[in-house]
Amino acid sequence: MTSLRTLATALLLVVALLATGCVTPFDAGDSSTPTAETPATQTATPTPSPSPPPAAHEGYDQTTVTVLDAETDAELGRVEAAVADNSSLRYTGLSDTEELPADRGMLFVHERERDLTYVMRKMDFGIDIVFVAENGTITSTHHATAPGPDEDGNDQGYSGTGRYVLEVNYEWTAERGIEAGDRVEFELPE
Repeated sequence: MTSLRTLATALLLVVALLATGCVTPFDAGDSSTPTAETPATQTATPTPSPSPPPAAHEGYDQTTVTVLDAETDAELGRVEAAVADNSSLRYTGLSDTEELPADRGMLFVHERERDLTYVMRKMDFGIDIVFVAENGTITSTHHATAPGPDEDGNDQGYSGTGRYVLEVNYEWTAERGIEAGDRVEFELPE
């Protein structure tokens, strides 16, 4: 019984090696086997190009958000943002998102300008939360750290006034010198 098991294991190993290309079947009449006179040549097997990563937040409308300096109109930063423009998308927001690429964000659109509070519900990473008035002026920014291991983020509230809220990677605004009074430009999808 043990020798039969050993034979079956050896046979499975050979089949696995053949299937993965680690060895090729031996053909006594094959002159392509490398020898001292005929060195081995390797041929590259074409592999398909990797697919580009899926867009962050597929299924959301997207827009380019540009932040401009209040005094000079110089561009301070730009991100491609998913648009959360209904109550369901706004509630979900970036919750359960594993990571946010450096050039991405989420733009929350509310029906009117008002006092708002955003929480870090189910967040795995820190973000900056930027409150923006109806006219595009930034009213406040917050650096929101990721919830701790035993926290759900619901107790981490960040308040501000605006019709729009832009969420971007943690410290994105500080790295670019973005502050209250600067201006945000974007076009909403129809």
